[in-house]
Amino acid sequence: MARRPAPPLSASRPAAPAARRASAGRTVDVREWASGIRLSGFAVIMLSLVVLGTWVLVPTIGTYLGQKQKIAALEQSVQVSEEQIAALERERDRWNDPAYITTQARERLYYVKPGEVVFLVDDDLDPADLPPEQQEVSDQLKERPSDWMPQLLRGLTSAGLAKTAVEVPTP
Repeated sequence: MARRPAPPLSASRPAAPAARRASAGRTVDVREWASGIRLSGFAVIMLSLVVLGTWVLVPTIGTYLGQKQKIAALEQSVQVSEEQIAALERERDRWNDPAYITTQARERLYYVKPGEVVFLVDDDLDPADLPPEQQEVSDQLKERPSDWMPQLLRGLTSAGLAKTAVEVPTP
């Protein structure tokens, strides 16, 4: 896209009206600027080929990228399925072992071999998991003086002033 050069201004010839306007107020006459653009036939053909190529390739590239994403998701799904199959095969191999079957029958169903004596321990909790010893309950009733109205007001105000679990975004 070649642009026609402007002729040099000479001192003997007065400046053109467009040149005066451009120098005075810095306005540009679009018609004059557009008339200075000259396109050759080759440039028009090449420009149209670039536009046509872009118009043809953009949807194709979008389809290609979408298919690549689907392929990646399906490959991930296949990998997860293969891992599940491998885990089930390991489980099946364990159940083919007679010792494993015997162990499972003893633990889950409490089966015993003839002549064995089984002891079931009822209190087999960890001492840290046991509840603390309870204190003795008093036989005497003690009445505490309390007024229910201040307690109700404290409860209402604390519930009203409490922060909510979900913060509401402020604009």
